[in-house]
Amino acid sequence: MQTKKFAVLIDADNSSVNAISHVLEEVAKYGIASVKRIYGDWSSETLKSWRDVLLPHAITPVQQFAYTKGKDATDMILIIDAMDLLYAGALDGFCIVSSDSDFTPLASRIRENGLAVYGFGRKNTPEAFKKACDKFIYVENLMSDIEIKQQEDEELSTSSQKKTATSEKVIENKITSSAKDNIVLPDSLDGATLNLIYKAVKDNADENGWANLSMVGQYISAVKPDFDSRNYGRAKLSGLIKTLNLFETKIEMSQMYLRKMKKQGLQ
Repeated sequence: MQTKKFAVLIDADNSSVNAISHVLEEVAKYGIASVKRIYGDWSSETLKSWRDVLLPHAITPVQQFAYTKGKDATDMILIIDAMDLLYAGALDGFCIVSSDSDFTPLASRIRENGLAVYGFGRKNTPEAFKKACDKFIYVENLMSDIEIKQQEDEELSTSSQKKTATSEKVIENKITSSAKDNIVLPDSLDGATLNLIYKAVKDNADENGWANLSMVGQYISAVKPDFDSRNYGRAKLSGLIKTLNLFETKIEMSQMYLRKMKKQGLQ
């Protein structure tokens, strides 16, 4: 199977420097990052922390001056570059690293052309952007608690950082809570997501009710791009399924299968 090639496009104004190494490691699971570019106004002191990580990760900085206050010129040049790369036809997909909903139309346009879009951003990323991606990965799931705290410290020291009261509260809770408190327990899985898992199993099941875990995972990701077992403290979907204690599981030919657990007394 040919390895897929991706363009990793990073919005420096709305991304964490502490997460970038983890993001690139995650991208490597899907293919090769043949293009790695980061966009921002590099004359600004607010992006100073990025400069030390660009060379080690072979990320190309793209300069974009903020010509007008309040207008995000960085978004514009990133989108222009993405469209140029899209029409060049040499890529299999894009990885957009940002928590900005302004990239929602871009993600939708890329997918219309049949290419995959992976989004990387914070948990408070607007729903529209998350839904526009084939898969959306929360950077908090890739980072350690120390790195998350460092991210918050940097954001607090940068007056130009775009933050809402909600996002401030989310990050504050992460700082003041222990690692254990930050993990959402599987038994608190929301009803909508649990129903989605049930539906994924049902729609992919054979005549005996058994569904291939891989097919179930693909179904869930297609419907809910930001679904990630790491949101519930489990590294893999198989671990989350077993923890729920709602499904029977079996292994055949190195493949895991599951089906809804039968009620006691019923055959």
